[in-house]
Amino acid sequence: MKILVMNGPNINMLGVREPQIYGRKTYLDLVNLVRSEADDLGVEVEFFQSNSEGALIDAIQGAFARVDGIIINPAAYTHTSIALLDALKAVGLPAIEVHISDPDSREEFRRTSFVRPACAATIKGRGIDGYVDALRLMVELIG
Repeated sequence: MKILVMNGPNINMLGVREPQIYGRKTYLDLVNLVRSEADDLGVEVEFFQSNSEGALIDAIQGAFARVDGIIINPAAYTHTSIALLDALKAVGLPAIEVHISDPDSREEFRRTSFVRPACAATIKGRGIDGYVDALRLMVELIG
């Protein structure tokens, strides 16, 4: 089983960017945490992060027939990108949406997720541990 873990804009700045919201853990901490859990579960994970919407779409399309599922934190594109939704729907892979913070408890504009209709579940507000939750859930979904 192979899972693509995707992250959108500014996730590469974890630990620096608004630590009161996103915590002090870095992107490398996130990658290491997920990789360790994947090893324990016996699954392969691949990571992709970009600040560019087009690159994220290309990565989703490139996942078609190559991975078994996608864990995605579209970050700010969550609230703006119908193109990410369309890409997820086009490839038809199981997807789980993850957010480090809880967008529903933040500004009003963050409460809309355009990608959610293409996702089997949403995990939010659990910090980087939410990615581990998503990985476990994905393994159950794909089974």
